[in-house]
Formats: sequence, C-alpha cells, structure tokens
Amino acid sequence: MKDVLHLKLISFAIPCYNSEEYMTHCIETILTGGDQVEIIIINDGSKDNTLKIAKEFEKKYPTIVKAVDKENGGHGSGVNKGLELATGLYYKVVDSDDWVNEKSLQKILKQIEEFQKKKQEVDVLIANYVYEKEGTQKVVRYSNLPENQIFTWKDTKKFKTGEYLLMHSVFYRTEFLKNTNIHLPEHTFYVDNIFVYYPLPKVKTMYYINTDFYRYFIGREDQSVNEKVMISRIDQQLYVTNEMIHFGSPLKYQKENPKLCNYQLHYLAIMMTICTILLKIQNTQESKEKNKKIWNELKQFDQPLYKKLRYHSLAFFVCLPRFIAVPGYKIAQKIYKFN
Repeated sequence: MKDVLHLKLISFAIPCYNSEEYMTHCIETILTGGDQVEIIIINDGSKDNTLKIAKEFEKKYPTIVKAVDKENGGHGSGVNKGLELATGLYYKVVDSDDWVNEKSLQKILKQIEEFQKKKQEVDVLIANYVYEKEGTQKVVRYSNLPENQIFTWKDTKKFKTGEYLLMHSVFYRTEFLKNTNIHLPEHTFYVDNIFVYYPLPKVKTMYYINTDFYRYFIGREDQSVNEKVMISRIDQQLYVTNEMIHFGSPLKYQKENPKLCNYQLHYLAIMMTICTILLKIQNTQESKEKNKKIWNELKQFDQPLYKKLRYHSLAFFVCLPRFIAVPGYKIAQKIYKFN
C-alpha cells in the first residue's frame, strides 16, 4: 500500500447536468463526512445554475469540494473526469438527484480507517442501497455476502434476483480502479452497468457492510430509468449491452472462478432481458427486428455464451410471447420496485 495516511478516504464524484433543483441536498449529505471526504462536482455543460451552486460550495468548503466545469459529454464523461481527479483512497459516484445516509457514511469511513490501520487493501467495498419511490422504500441488501470481513469470490453464495452489484452499492479502491484503465463511453446513458461490470474479474478482495447507505431516488418523469424514457433510448441500452457482451465471455472464468462466472452470466442475462422486454413493450415492427438482431449478433459472436444466456431462466421467460412476458415483467416491477 502506497500511503496508509490518506487524508481523503473517499472521493465522491457527482456528475451534474441541469441539477440546480436537487444537487444541494445530495452534496450536503456527503459533506457530513468532513475532511475525510473529497467531493468532486462535475458540471457537464449545464444550462442552469448548476455551476454557480458548485462554485459556491467550493468557496465555502475549499478543502473538501472541487467544482469542475466541462463541455457536455454525458454521465459517463462525468464519471471519467471524477476518476481522473480523484485523490481519495476509494472512489464513489453519487448521482445529483440521489443522496447518502449520514450515519451509514460514518460507518463506512470508520471501516476504511480500519483498513488503513491494518494496512489492508480491499478492492471493493459494498453497502446497501435503497429505492426511494413515491413515499415507499425498497432496501437492497446482500444476503449472499459475508458481513464485516474481507472475502473473495469463493466465499460468496448465489446472488438472488434483485441482488445485483450496482454503481449505487460499490466503492472501488481508487488506485485499483485506475489500474483497470476503465473509460466509459460518452454521450451514452446506462454506462453505470459497464462501470461495475468491467472491473469485477480483477477484483481479488471484497468487504460488505450491511448498512443502508445510498438513497436511489426514482420518480422523475425525465429520469433515465423511467420506463418511457428507457424505451425512447433503447438504442443506447442495446449499445451498452453489446459492449458488455464483447468485453469477453464470463465462461473463460468457469473453471478458475466459477462464482464470478455465474454472477457475470446472471448480469448479462438481466441486460439481455431488459433489452428484450422493452422492445416487446414498444411492440413495433422495428423493435421486433432489433430484438432479433441483438440475439442473432450474440449467437454469431459467441455461440456458447448465446446458449447460456438464451436459456437462462430470466432471458428465457422474456423471450416467450409478448402476452406472457410483459405482464410477468409488470409483476416483477411491483415486487422489486425498480423504475
């Protein structure tokens, strides 16, 4: 470990685009971490007062907040810029309309201090996230992970439906993440899937804290996870899914790291499922052709992977006729509270 006396334990990147209405709450919850945190507010070419608000915070908290102004490049561009500038021991992305739980933040900072004292390198720290939707809450916990101990993939149990590692739940060690050379596509939505998925094969050590840290707000009509918005941006969802497929087959880890292999197969299956179900909801001739195309391209690119995903329980279900698949999706939507 290069420096066990990091002044900043976590670098928080907050990509912002026209975020004047809600970014203040997000920032204020993270400020409770004091001088142990670094807050990098990235103004992604906003046309409102986002940059002004960011600079006001920077002026008031010069040892904590950095205000960065850049041309519009999309969410992935903001994540890339934050990682480039991050100096904290861990790197965490928080969307400007979300927020964090202050008590959970203190628990996580305390645990990172323990890592430092014991000179332990943990590649990824995991915490719970909470769907905040229309006055209701749905907590996503990880019953399959050992709590309060350093563990590897071999120590994990099967991930249940809904227990995915998302950008909301992971804190990657900054040096580790930079060494993966990850660079998210610009002007593209849904790249948070790439952010979490790509580094996983290189992860050697993990740590799970069962605390409800990230508050994931769902409810704005213009949100990228709003179903209507997702359908209108289906080409970007298809692009991201295709990029993840071409990243490399999880099957190559089947012998040496079967649990990593199974998790990545499950993740790719849910990505293909999302694409298929949204195209079925759209229900046009064009959407039907797009659905055939993505599955055919996968088959031509990697037939063994195609067979694994095509007959995975999730993907198999949504590939059933529309009158079965769409109602089933709506039921799952109510149970798991997503979008």
